[in-house]
Amino acid sequence: METVAENRAFGGVQGVYSHASAETGTEMTFSVFVPPHQPGAKLPVLWYLSGLTCTHSNVTEKGEFRAACAERGIIFVAPDTSPRGEDVPDDDAYDFGKGAGFYVDAVQAPWAKTFRMRSYIENELPSLIGKHFPADMERQGITGHSMGGHGALTIALRNPGRFTSVSAFAPIVSPMNCPWGEKALSGYLGSNRDTWREYDACALIEDGARLPDLLVDQGTADNFLKDELKTGLLALACKKADIPAQIRMQDGYDHSYYFISTFMADHIGWHADRLKDGDEG
Repeated sequence: METVAENRAFGGVQGVYSHASAETGTEMTFSVFVPPHQPGAKLPVLWYLSGLTCTHSNVTEKGEFRAACAERGIIFVAPDTSPRGEDVPDDDAYDFGKGAGFYVDAVQAPWAKTFRMRSYIENELPSLIGKHFPADMERQGITGHSMGGHGALTIALRNPGRFTSVSAFAPIVSPMNCPWGEKALSGYLGSNRDTWREYDACALIEDGARLPDLLVDQGTADNFLKDELKTGLLALACKKADIPAQIRMQDGYDHSYYFISTFMADHIGWHADRLKDGDEG
C-alpha cells in the first residue's frame, strides 16, 4: 500500500492510498479518515460506496463526514467504483464501464478480467484495512449512495452478521427493474436474469436474506426516483419480510451531494449508536 496524500483534519488524518489489486489486476485508490484516538485503540469502520461516475474523491471532498466521525470515533473508508487504467475496458456511456462497476463480479467478456468489484469490496480491501489501520473489523457498518447504495444493501444482505449497521442514500433498490440496472447486469453478467438476483436487494430479501434494521434517506425532488431508484419497492420488501426500516422521504432534496452532506451526520450517528461497544478509549 502506498500513501498518495495525508492531511490533518478534525484532530485525525484524512488519507488517500493506492495498492496493486489482485482482484482487479489494476492499481486501486481509496480514501480513509482515521479520527483522533488513544494509542492502541481499535475503532469501528464505516464503509461508504459511491455512485455512478464517482471515485473515492467525491465523498472525500463533498461528504462532510469528518466532524461526525471524529466526534463518534468512526473510521470512514471510501473505495473507488471500478477498476481504472489504460488496459481496462470501457464504454462511452456514463452508466457502464469505468466509474460504473455496480459492485458485481463480471462474467462476460471483456469485463470479467478486471471488473471484480464485489470480491474487491467484500474480501480484498477489508483485509488491507484491517492490516494497515486501527480498525476493529468485528464492528463494521456500511452505507452508500445510488449505485453505491445498491452495493451497500446487497453486500450486507449477502454477508449476514458482518455488518452491524446498514444505511443508504437514494439507493438503486432493484437493479432488475430499472434501466441502469438492466443495462449493467446484462452487460456484466449476461442475459440469465436468475443470476442477477444476488445483486438485487429486493430479490435478496424475497429469497430470504435479512438485515437487523435499515436507514434510508431519499429526496422527493430526485429526478431518478421514479424510473431508476424506485424506493417504494424496498419499503414493500422490508415490510413483507418484517425488516425494521426507516425509509425517510426528504422533501425537496435531489440526488446530489447537497442532499448527502445534509444527512451524513445523521447516518454516522445512527451507525455509531450500533457500533459503540469496544475499546476506542
